Amino acid sequence: MIEVHDLHKHFGGFHAVDGATLSIEKGSITGLIGPNGAGKTTLFNVIAGVLPPTSGRVIMDGEDITGLPPHALFHKGLLRTFQIAHEFSSMSCRENLMMVPSGQSGETLWNTWFGRKRIADEERALRAKADEVLEFLTIEHLADHKAGQVSGGQKKLLELGRTMMVDAKIVFLDEVGAGVNRTLLYTISDTIKRLNEERGYTFVVIEHDMDFIDMLCNPVICMAEGHVLAEGTLAEIKANPEVIEAYLGTGLKNKDKVGA
Repeated sequence: MIEVHDLHKHFGGFHAVDGATLSIEKGSITGLIGPNGAGKTTLFNVIAGVLPPTSGRVIMDGEDITGLPPHALFHKGLLRTFQIAHEFSSMSCRENLMMVPSGQSGETLWNTWFGRKRIADEERALRAKADEVLEFLTIEHLADHKAGQVSGGQKKLLELGRTMMVDAKIVFLDEVGAGVNRTLLYTISDTIKRLNEERGYTFVVIEHDMDFIDMLCNPVICMAEGHVLAEGTLAEIKANPEVIEAYLGTGLKNKDKVGA
């Protein structure tokens, strides 16, 4: 689904992404790991159109999407979430979901005057879909709660819910487990698996929690110093001498601590 060819992103003399080449298979849940400063989030930002690349190409379903802005990629089904959830805190959880689909009739002044029935019909349909999504996420009891007042883990679930409102094709998750308690972490993991298996979503997951990666991801890609260092199962990645050196700088010792 995604091919990245010799991608570079430079900030002055600093090469945050330095010749990264990788592919993401359709229908996979791919893990992206690496030590701090490896270039993982910058890679996400370039693929998702948040940052323009210095050079290189990004291909999605055979189409060159290099440098397209986030709103254009949104319409193609490519979405990303952030390590810190970006909810509309003063709106309810249901409203946060209802405002996601683009092109709603109520967005134009003309329709607010002369298309009120159409707007009402759309809002009923959006409300029903939002409630269905909240039920899928097992947070239907939070429908009328302000999004800014729910827990960090529930906000992460809400971000997954936003992707369901537009039937995303591929979702890039940036540390979806960060700061989330273990119970909600399992709920998030189960939700990602269900979206993958039942709705055909492809996921790419940045995460430092190796237990979370182990629950979800195959294959796993390891980055270091802006490029891809290794790819394989998590067990293969943990046993790779170059990966161990990148994480620990201690040769082959304590290899099970990779990602800790």
